[in-house]
Amino acid sequence: IHEEYKKGNVRSLILTGSDPAFSAGGDTSWLLERKNELPENNSKTMLNFYRSYLYIRSLPVPIIAAIKGPAIGAGLCLALACDIRITGFKSKLGLTFCSLGLHPGMGCTHFLPNIVGSENSKRLLFTADTISGVEALSIGLVSEAHEQDDVITRAGILAARIAQNSPLAVQQCVKTLRDTENLDLEKILQREADAQAMCYASKDFFEGINANKERRMPNF
Repeated sequence: IHEEYKKGNVRSLILTGSDPAFSAGGDTSWLLERKNELPENNSKTMLNFYRSYLYIRSLPVPIIAAIKGPAIGAGLCLALACDIRITGFKSKLGLTFCSLGLHPGMGCTHFLPNIVGSENSKRLLFTADTISGVEALSIGLVSEAHEQDDVITRAGILAARIAQNSPLAVQQCVKTLRDTENLDLEKILQREADAQAMCYASKDFFEGINANKERRMPNF
């Protein structure tokens, strides 16, 4: 993508998932492996994990997350790191970390309050509730909601609308906005990595992941 950008061929980017999901959440087997690592190692592992996905923000063009289906956990965190989010009315969006005995990561606690405000952020994170695309639109988590089959098309229309404008002006606008958004981001990423490392060593995490795999309520 960076090579195409350098050629002047990229004016915006649409990020979506493999139909029917945007991202259904993390790999629970990989997460369970973290329990066997020392906290300091897990902290480094998670920080590198975050950065590998958030690297997308280094591309200086608007990034549109087209959330056609479920966006859960880390998948929704990636969508939060995008500039604009479009979803379907029936899409399910959830930051379900606390139900797994895990602290949120990937910059979630940095981006979310900037998008939906402190009150909504706390409710979504503390309850680990999954909400519909309709509710996501009502709280400002996404800027548009449509019928499921129209999400990708509507994202393309928005990308085309952006492409009608001066690429230099748009790219500089992206840089200005992201520079502001990135203030204290590294500090928050380190905090999230340390908190997740602490959770990996806990009984709550083991219970939360197993309850999720067994499709039952956890007993914390």
